[in-house]
Amino acid sequence: MATEKRLSARRKHTLKSCMLVVANNLLEAESQVKATEREKFLAEKCPPLDVPYSREELMELCKKLHQQINISEEERYCTEFKLNMVLDEVRDLNIKIVDLRGKFKRPRLKKVRMSADAMLKALLGSKHTVNMDLRANLKQVKKEVKEE
Repeated sequence: MATEKRLSARRKHTLKSCMLVVANNLLEAESQVKATEREKFLAEKCPPLDVPYSREELMELCKKLHQQINISEEERYCTEFKLNMVLDEVRDLNIKIVDLRGKFKRPRLKKVRMSADAMLKALLGSKHTVNMDLRANLKQVKKEVKEE
C-alpha cells in the first residue's frame, strides 16, 4: 500500500471539476432531448385549433372534441384499472413474503441451572432414575499446612 501513488489534492480537485462539467453537459443534452420529445408529442396529440365562424362548424368541432375526450378518458380508466390490479398483486405478494419469512421472532432462551440428575430425569423420563454423583468421582486434594 505504501508503494501506491496517491493523487494530490490539486489533481483530485481538477478531476472532480472535469467530471462535473461533463455531467452538466450530459444533463443539458438530456433535457434538450426531453423538451424536443415533449413538443413533438404535443404537436402530434394536439394539432393547432382552427376556430370556425359558423354555428354548424362550431357544433361539429365540439362533437369531435367531445369524442376525443371520451377516448382519452377510456384510455385513462383502462390504465388506472391495470395499475390498481398490479398494485394489489404487489401487496398480495408482499403479504406472502412476510408469511413465508415468519411473523414471530425467536425468543431469547433463558439460562436454567439444572443438575445432571434432573437433566437425565427430564430426558429419560421418570422410569430411569440414574443417580450421578459427580463430586464423588472427583479427586480430593488435601492442603498441607506449613509448619514453622
